[in-house]
Amino acid sequence: MSNAATSEDWVEIGRIVAPQGVKGEVRVYPSSDFPERFLEPGERWLKRPRSLTPETIELVRGRHIDGKGLYVVQIAGVNSRDEAEALRDAVLLVPAGDRPQLDPDEFYVADLVGLRVIVQATGDEIGTVTDIFAAGNDLLEVTYYPAVDQNSQPAKPRKVLVPFVAAIVPVVNLGERYLEINPPAGLLDP
Repeated sequence: MSNAATSEDWVEIGRIVAPQGVKGEVRVYPSSDFPERFLEPGERWLKRPRSLTPETIELVRGRHIDGKGLYVVQIAGVNSRDEAEALRDAVLLVPAGDRPQLDPDEFYVADLVGLRVIVQATGDEIGTVTDIFAAGNDLLEVTYYPAVDQNSQPAKPRKVLVPFVAAIVPVVNLGERYLEINPPAGLLDP
């Protein structure tokens, strides 16, 4: 990898949150919907806190911890709890080009964050997607910029959760970096 690589060259797949046991395993909180990234042995990349450059690592094995939403992975060369502790808060990465193909109605979280939010009926741009929460249906956290408040005063931005379902979010245009919503009554009310 050249030093000219940027953060756009990588996709974060998980964050190391803690050591697991005494043999160098680490607990990983996933940010990927693809379990094979944590279960199948092979090359991955690790970016340590305060480091600008990812380093190549070898994932030896992994397993899912039921009920906790975590994976436990063994990284080659990490053989003690102290070595595992030194990796706390590091992120696991894969090259952006290694992203699996998705169905037309599926999206990567990283691709949705930062999209402009437009009300389909009016064409008004009302905010930006700032996060996504996994639930029965995923929820988009939108930082909503209402023009005025109830007293016709300039309003402060606030967070609104928008169900990420086709009826409410019928258009996602990644190329032009926006999505359109049909908010149900009351969704944008204070």
